[in-house]
Amino acid sequence: RFKEPYMSWNETLTDTRNRLRVLYKSIPEVTKGFGALSKAVKEGGVLDFKTKEYIALGIAVAIRCEACIALHVEALVKAGCTREELADVLAMTVQMGGGPATMYAGKAMECFDELVASQM
Repeated sequence: RFKEPYMSWNETLTDTRNRLRVLYKSIPEVTKGFGALSKAVKEGGVLDFKTKEYIALGIAVAIRCEACIALHVEALVKAGCTREELADVLAMTVQMGGGPATMYAGKAMECFDELVASQM
């Protein structure tokens, strides 16, 4: 199921987490391994966490994954990403992904604006 036009990004995050909980219970060994990979990637290496999340968001936009966009924008908001930084990442994603990435870049910006506004 894809994000409904009237569904807020906060609702998208809740729905995504609920679906992931069901999946984790169904295939615990796989998701445990994926979780370990995710932790190792985010904590290791020379790039900082925010830079890695920018990369993840660019990929999420390019492959048109709304749940991924929501999760990575949320991580970026928590990491202190500014709207200008996000816009710069989205500009690069549009350059690499063309028209479809442009449509999903707009969704990512909308998500950012909603999540930042909901923190106030």
